[in-house]
Amino acid sequence: MNATPPEPTTARATTGAAGTAEPTVLELGLPQPVRDPGLPERVRIHEVGARDGLQNESALVPVEVKAEFIARLAAAGLRTVEATSFVHPKWVPQLADAEELMPRLADLPARHPGLRLPVLVPNERGLDRALAHHAGEVAVFASATETFARRNLNRSADEAMAMFRPVVERATGAGIPVRGYLSMCFGDPWEGPVPVDQVVRHGLALLEMGCAELSLGDTIGVATPGHVNALVDAFTRSGVPVGQLAVHFHDTYGQALANTLAALRSGVTVVDASAGGLGGCPYAKSATGNLATEDLVWMLHGLGIETGVDLAALAATSGWMARHLGRPSPSRTVRALLGPTT
Repeated sequence: MNATPPEPTTARATTGAAGTAEPTVLELGLPQPVRDPGLPERVRIHEVGARDGLQNESALVPVEVKAEFIARLAAAGLRTVEATSFVHPKWVPQLADAEELMPRLADLPARHPGLRLPVLVPNERGLDRALAHHAGEVAVFASATETFARRNLNRSADEAMAMFRPVVERATGAGIPVRGYLSMCFGDPWEGPVPVDQVVRHGLALLEMGCAELSLGDTIGVATPGHVNALVDAFTRSGVPVGQLAVHFHDTYGQALANTLAALRSGVTVVDASAGGLGGCPYAKSATGNLATEDLVWMLHGLGIETGVDLAALAATSGWMARHLGRPSPSRTVRALLGPTT
């Protein structure tokens, strides 16, 4: 794997009839912002490319490349970048270098005020490892279905909740915020449709044990906008403030942006995304790539919603990573800005 691929341009100008270079779409001020008063003014993007994205790669990405990737994401304006996972290397060998990676990121919060670098922990042993490396935020990963819980966590959904409770209690007791991921919220590849009340029950369990935020995952990308609205509404009717909810969509059937817009109209202001559309799920083969951060930013900026993200810098970062991985980026926006072979 080439450690220093050539830098891609941030956007490719085209040449007009007179031979002069035309400005890029971003230089022209596109997409044109048009505000919708029914949508939030600002959205916080929870960037998962360095963890959820790279964990699904068949090749091992060198730790220095991961550190540079995260540094570039922060420089592009992303202020929540999930760094890695303290899962046992046997289960996720792509992230076996977590202890080596964390010290390389130690100076980033000082260079980028407000930067958050959460890490995923599966159990108390994972929490111990994260605390030893001064993690400021952690996340746990639960399932709304029994089959996926057993395949992913080797225990029932309720047994997994019992495993997470001391993790959450210890972390919150130490002043460390905990995020709860809930997978298979919209459909399961073995069980099919997942009842909304079943998802709410498991989500409430994570919040009640102390998780500050709950990310609702469409792990295999089967959600549609009406389903998104119904699930968010069910949580708010159960007393959960919409400000505690985030959404995590995969783009398997091309619905991720439509589902995101539905969530925004329901009041959600935190959206998970992965730079360049990296990712999937190693335990569910029908789960394809995450919503690409660039595609999300393009839509949000077109809606006049603030993100704090420099789209040109972000696209260049994803192009850089695509060259390291040796394949084109699946992000439509990255390909449009940098060229189809990026």
